Amino acid sequence: MLGDSSLTSLPGGDSAPKLILVIVADQLRADHVGFGGLDFGHTPHLDALAATGTVFDRAHVTNPLCMPSRASLATGRWPSVHGTRTNGIPLDPTAETAMRSLRRAGWFTAAIGKLHLQTMGWDAEDFQLAEIAATNPQTNDGALLDARGSELGHRYDWEYLARHRGERVEMPDDYYGFASTELVVGHGDRASGHYHHWVRDQGFDPGSVGGHDASARPGETWNEVWQSAVPLEFSTSRYVAERTVAQIEAAATRPGATFVFASFPDPHHPFCPPASHADRVDPRDIELPATFHQSPEGLPPHLRHMLAQRGVPHADAMCAFAATEAQYREALIAEVGLIAMIDEAVGEMMAAIERAGLADQTSVIFTADHGDLFGDHGLVLKHHVHYRSATRVPLVIAGAGSQPQRSDALVSNADVVPTILDLAAVQPFRGIQGRSVQPILAGEIATHRDAVLVEEDQPFGVDGLQAPVRMRTLITDEGRMTRYHGESFGELYLSTDDPDEEHNRFADPTVDAVERGFRDRLFDEMLTLADEGARMFHGA
Repeated sequence: MLGDSSLTSLPGGDSAPKLILVIVADQLRADHVGFGGLDFGHTPHLDALAATGTVFDRAHVTNPLCMPSRASLATGRWPSVHGTRTNGIPLDPTAETAMRSLRRAGWFTAAIGKLHLQTMGWDAEDFQLAEIAATNPQTNDGALLDARGSELGHRYDWEYLARHRGERVEMPDDYYGFASTELVVGHGDRASGHYHHWVRDQGFDPGSVGGHDASARPGETWNEVWQSAVPLEFSTSRYVAERTVAQIEAAATRPGATFVFASFPDPHHPFCPPASHADRVDPRDIELPATFHQSPEGLPPHLRHMLAQRGVPHADAMCAFAATEAQYREALIAEVGLIAMIDEAVGEMMAAIERAGLADQTSVIFTADHGDLFGDHGLVLKHHVHYRSATRVPLVIAGAGSQPQRSDALVSNADVVPTILDLAAVQPFRGIQGRSVQPILAGEIATHRDAVLVEEDQPFGVDGLQAPVRMRTLITDEGRMTRYHGESFGELYLSTDDPDEEHNRFADPTVDAVERGFRDRLFDEMLTLADEGARMFHGA
């Protein structure tokens, strides 16, 4: 069991743990784990971890998309400042990150699994580029120079699926601060990266048996669901578990301290568990979310359009759409299997920490890069929608420096970076916009923020929402407001009488004063995001 005593003296400071393990799931909403309220499926290992640490029940992401959010998990900065404002824009290879700060303090840093700090060069990204060219040509005009420069000498194909399938890619010895980088690239049962060669070295080729078309049990209602022919032992979850355990074992004998970032590409769609983890829930036991058949009255045009097209997935497999009851249930049963695989892998990691004698010298952080609508308001997936299920993620911080408790403090995933550096007793770098939650872990304070800002920038639009899309959301104890740049409509939900966000009060004149208060606070939060990452030089 993880403890909070017997801390060792290390390069980062006298009270720093010997191991910090960050575990990230992909597209996992906060209530799809047992400790978050899951009432179907089982996550015993994650629940056991949560029981030993601080569970943050109101943790939101800076941006409900993979790349922007993951760049915030690396930098502690909001996307509008670190520059990866949407999928398809690599994080600046020279950016300061938590990992680089740790390395300077003598820590060994390792990454296993999905990073997505650079583009993966896959079909969805190609589709989005086509959408951008069609709806907003100037944003993708190759003849225009970038204002930020081109970072000469840096490659941007380190995470390309095709490159990893064609060669055993030897990663730089400082990949965003990681000294060791072992990648899973992509999702589902035909992923690439270093995983591709790991599984082929065992005499198995997922590319020949994986995928929807090769499945003996393809989805009946949606082509993003199937039972995978790739068995559990060759899955990406097994790869992340095995390689993370190896780093934990090495940490026990390695001089100094170790930071490990273990990132699962699941349960992001496609939802394709192997037979061993399929059918773990009876569809008759799955109740529809209370808001599944929500009325479209009062909703922004793009949400009304989605609901009017129920059962028709967007041409871009990443984008939200309104699902049928059958699509929802089929996908959820498959997702439960993927979550169980992650849970079992986490159990192996915790057991490895115990075997290595590091239980009292380890801090563990479990979270996700963003959520998934998964039936709330009749919608699934994400993009262009800021309902709570898309922006709220599980967040547990356990072990050294924490204690068993639940916190209802509002926090952002940008707060993870300064918290890591606090736990490691490493000085933060200039320009971090997150705030360490260490005082909450120690039981010194109960509140953290009175508002959380969520950004989303999409260079392409959807029906009812013109491109380029720029959304900003403010979340407070009072509710949630979302504004869309260039649009007269918006969203305002008040928590006191509408906890499920069913009644949009944005155009309601009876709450004008409340709306003005949200608008003023949103403006104030946006003002706080000025980039202060460069020092001021005095003199002429």
